[in-house]
Order: sequence, then structure tokens, then C-alpha cells
Amino acid sequence: MAWYENVTIKDARRSALRAALVGACALVLATGAGCAATPTGSAGSDATGSETTAAATAQAVTFTDARGKEVTVESPERVVACMGSFAHIWELAGGTLVGASSDAAKDYSISSQATDVGDFSSPDLEAIIALKPDFVILTSGSGGRGGNTSQVELAQSLEDAGITAACFKVTTFEDYLAMLKTCTEITGRDDLYQENGQDVADRVDAIKAKVPADTHPSVLAAVTYSGGTRVQGSDTAVGSIVTELGGVNVADTDQSLLREYSTEAVIKDNPGCILIVPMGNTDDAARKHLEASTAENPAWAELSAVRNNRYQALDPALFLHKPCERWDEAYQVIYDALYA
Repeated sequence: MAWYENVTIKDARRSALRAALVGACALVLATGAGCAATPTGSAGSDATGSETTAAATAQAVTFTDARGKEVTVESPERVVACMGSFAHIWELAGGTLVGASSDAAKDYSISSQATDVGDFSSPDLEAIIALKPDFVILTSGSGGRGGNTSQVELAQSLEDAGITAACFKVTTFEDYLAMLKTCTEITGRDDLYQENGQDVADRVDAIKAKVPADTHPSVLAAVTYSGGTRVQGSDTAVGSIVTELGGVNVADTDQSLLREYSTEAVIKDNPGCILIVPMGNTDDAARKHLEASTAENPAWAELSAVRNNRYQALDPALFLHKPCERWDEAYQVIYDALYA
């Protein structure tokens, strides 16, 4: 999932744009033109408009972001998120957004009436600046597609323009909890950390408690897409859950699979469970794609996972995108695949 977290920035005009933005901000300060929006009130009321039991605390919050950089945020009112899952996490923390990457509405159905600032792989710096944000949330995921740079560079451009920016990394459930905790500290909504974080963690712990101590099924986890298959290591969302639930990821011992998918290697490793995440396909198409690439080898039908019907397609909403407050559902799905 993390391979597409990157962003395109046009190098030729970056320096000039930074200088122009800094000058514009200076002019705004000199003329007294404010950038603050009317407070949304989301931290002080629930969906029905009634008072919540947890009042928002207006105070500065200082934390170290995924760049290792210290960031201070104080009662932001105009927030932009450059990744859909981060936009959703900000809303789970009680915040609202004036801008978000296009996947926020498409894949996470955010409730804020946020302006589209472009695809998460190439957010539009000028569109973000035009929204006059006081806090921008970005990913620390590195570029790797088409030579694109990372959102870390975008964060630097924003900071050069005097705008507070922070980068997060969310791959595992613990990463999600850490980001949610920071966001709820900023919004002053400890009650929402309890609801969308600690309560979820308690349910995850209950699932982990059911894992047999003496059973460690071997697992192949992979994403299938048009023309290929990408095996998932234990440093991915699916792989981390497999490991936490007592499974043994075959890619941990046969790392050649991480470099290039090989039917022969899978047959040699003979996983007891195969989990596939369809990317841009239906579950059935994902299964057929993987089967088509292996049909010429009769040994495939003899794999333990195939013979024992532990060959399962996973819901992309939980395993291709970030599950956020549904992490416990993701754990339950993989628990059932391994042990039910």
C-alpha cells in the first residue's frame, strides 16, 4: 500500500514559487488581512449539535513528526490533508477540512466540504496555498513512481511560505493509534481517541488473545493488479497483522519474493494460507489473475492453501486502503482466514 505514497513537484519553478509565497504572506501580515476561518465548532458538539462531555482545550501541541522534526500546532481552523486516510483520521479526531486530496472523498467518504487539492500522488501546492491553511497534514512516504519526489519536499515548501506542516506515516495499527492520539490532542477530543482508538485497540487485543499458542500457519500475502503480483512483507499492513496473529510470512524467509513474484518459489515455500488483495479488480478477477499465472504448473493445485481452501481474496477497503477505525475488522478477517 505504501508504494504509491508520493507527490510530483515541478522542480523548475519551485524556488520562484517559494519566494513568491513568502512575499505574499508578508504582504498579508503588513496589510492586516487575516487568514483565519470561523471556528467550525466540531470539537464542542456531536453530530446532533448537542454539547459533548469532552470540551475542547485550546492549547498548543508540540510533537515530533515522521521527519523527526518538532512541530507545534495551536487550534488550527483551516486544515488541508494531502492523503485520503489522513483526512479521515483528522475527522475521526473531531476536526474539519478546507482541502483534501481527491481520494479523501472517493475512498474515505469524508464529511467535510473540502476543496480538492489534487491526487495524493501529486497534490497541487498552489491550490493548497490558495486555501490559506494554518495546518497541512502530509505523508512521509517516499517517491518511487516515475521519479516523483515525496510529500516531505511539499512540507518544506509550505514551511518556507510560513505554513505549519507535519508528516505522518501510517502502515500498522500502532502507527494509526499514534497519529490519532496526536490529532485528538490538537483538537482537544480525548473522547474521540477513546472511541476511535482505545476501544478499537481493546477489540484487537481480544482477537489476539484467541490465537493458538502452538499453531503458526505459513502465509503468502500479495496484492494483484493488472499484469502482476506484488508479495507483501511483514512491514506492510497485511503482513503486520499476519505476524501479530501468529502467522509466519513466507516472504520473511524467502525475500526473493519481495523482489519478484515467482510461482516456483511459492510452490517451494508451500504456504498454508494465501491472502490476495485485489487492486483495481473484483475479488474474482484477482483470484483468476493469480490462477492464470500459475495454471501451467500442476503443482499449484497441490499447495496446502489450495487443497485446504485457505485461499482468500481480501476486501480492498480494509487492506488496500487504511482501515482506520475498522482495524479490528481487518484483524478479525485475517484471524478467520488463518484459524476458522
